[in-house]
Order: sequence, then C-alpha cells, then structure tokens
Amino acid sequence: MAFYPLDARRPNDLLRTNTTLKRLYAQAKAVERLQSLVETQLEPAAREHCKVASLADGVLRFVVSSSHWATRLRYQQKRLVRQLQAYKEFATLTKIHCKVQPPLVKKAPPVRTIRRSQVAAEHLQETAEHVTDATLRAALQKLARHHAGDEGQHEGT
Repeated sequence: MAFYPLDARRPNDLLRTNTTLKRLYAQAKAVERLQSLVETQLEPAAREHCKVASLADGVLRFVVSSSHWATRLRYQQKRLVRQLQAYKEFATLTKIHCKVQPPLVKKAPPVRTIRRSQVAAEHLQETAEHVTDATLRAALQKLARHHAGDEGQHEGT
C-alpha cells in the first residue's frame, strides 16, 4: 500500500475549501478580537499575564500565568463583566473563570563545581614527586597546579 502525499496548496485555497481549517481560523480570529477588547479594560500590568481562552454560555475563560493574577482578576470580576458587557461580543457575559497555567520555562541544568583544595593539591604534588614515569608526573603536577588555582601556586611547581 503506497502513500501518495496530497499536492501542496496555497493557504488561501485551503481556507476556502477545508471546512475544518475555515472553522478553526474563524475561532482563532474571534478569540483574537475578544483578547483585544479585554485588553482595553485590563490594567496594563495584567495584559501580558491574562489571555482569553474562550467565551461560551456567558462565561469568559482566561488562562493566567499565576495564582496572583487569578486572584486579582477575581477581585475585579464585577467591574470587568460590567465594562465588557458594553461590547456586543460580550452581551451575554455573566462571569469570568480563570485557569492558572504557569509559563513553560526550561531550567538550566545545575552547574556543578569542584571545590579546589590546597590539601588535595599538596597530595597530588607529593605523589608526583614519587612517580618515576615522566608523563604521569607531569599530569599529576598539572592537576596539582589546577587544584591550587584560587589559593595560589604550590611551592614545588
């Protein structure tokens, strides 16, 4: 059974002919319009933290970035409902629901640091003095200098 991909089509053609995409695009535009109207009534600091999710059955649903902003919106709910009802899009609005969804932030992996120790540097230097292999001795001395690092150089290096 072979799969033959559909021919590529222009976005405008897809929006005209595909009913699912047409409906999805219309919903996205409607939410975008609601968001712009809501932002006219929100305090400037809240605008980046409160996004319109949907408006259905008289309930405006917000996705907010933290419980702090959800609480602030709840305190302003009556005022917001009253002001938004002035727009025809919000004529049936009766209440506001908030869902907290913190922004996805990738945490940097923890930085692991090796504590440098003067005692370790001394032990490495002492071991290097007793090694007969020149390559190993040089490597141990280099490591000893590295461990002496912040605390100054070791006398024998």
